[in-house]
Amino acid sequence: MTRGTETRGADDGVTTKLWRGGELVEEGFALTDVSERLAAEDALVWVDLCDPDHERLQRLARELSLDTHAVEDAVLAHERPKATLHATHTFLTVYGTNLRDPDPEEPRRSSLEVHRVSAFVLPRGIVTVRGPAGFDMEPVQQRWQDDPELLRYGVGALVHGLLDVVVDGHFETIQQLDQLIEGLEDVLFDDRASSREVQTRTYRIRKELVELRRAVLPMREVVNAVLRHRTEANHHASELDGYFTDLYDHVLRAAEWTESLRDMVTTVFETNLSLQDARLNTVMKKLTGWAAIIAVPTAITGWFGMNVPYPGFGKVSGFVASLGVIVGLGLVLYTVFRRKDWI
Repeated sequence: MTRGTETRGADDGVTTKLWRGGELVEEGFALTDVSERLAAEDALVWVDLCDPDHERLQRLARELSLDTHAVEDAVLAHERPKATLHATHTFLTVYGTNLRDPDPEEPRRSSLEVHRVSAFVLPRGIVTVRGPAGFDMEPVQQRWQDDPELLRYGVGALVHGLLDVVVDGHFETIQQLDQLIEGLEDVLFDDRASSREVQTRTYRIRKELVELRRAVLPMREVVNAVLRHRTEANHHASELDGYFTDLYDHVLRAAEWTESLRDMVTTVFETNLSLQDARLNTVMKKLTGWAAIIAVPTAITGWFGMNVPYPGFGKVSGFVASLGVIVGLGLVLYTVFRRKDWI
């Protein structure tokens, strides 16, 4: 194995691997040896840079003739998912997602984590660039390892494995959000549930869906562009067509599912507002009913409290009569309101 002064390992943010005929034959070689490995006809090279410093990335870019604008996009924040064809390579930027548990201290904060990974797709290799605490490449490596025969078809197999793991992560996140929305629907009609809690959970899920949508929807363009950018020079392209077609189908399903969840959470939000109005109307009816019942003794006692003589004035019979009128009218109103479900 050839090593130079810049030999790096995964522990300092650089991983290098070389396959021949689908078999891993070398790993951990220096960045200065990457172009030499890529020159071999039967070589398949992967270079992973985790939080690379500017000097190292620029040196590798010069060695591999990477587009300067693509190199800048690989490290800039807030780049949208895209696939761009350049003279010597195709540049990809995609986002992996996962959903952590909500923070009980800040329940309205989004629990969605979005991690970017950029890739320079060369004729015989791929260079991935990611942040310090970002996209986990272990599942991608496991995907390549589980299907070594696919690696015989060239760099397209590496690209497919990377995008497939990203899309699977999207599906997992979407499924978790779907379950959260179903749980939200269950408590929506529960009178014991706090209206503020429902509003907070709805707001957080809506925010997470907006962030997820920015990562999922552009994947249709990315995968479609990858399909277009595969050149005729890759004689194994036909063998990978089925894999990329299946991947594109998954991307479409993820996008449609995301849009469906967006409509669902909007419906939950609007339904919650309607239920609040309905509950408010119910409370107002009950208050109105009790106010009408309370108005009866107020009116009767006010009448009998006048400073003028009236039938039964100063007698026990007058008190009994007024009390009877209060109780009788109160019971009549209570019965009527109960039948109308006002109280």
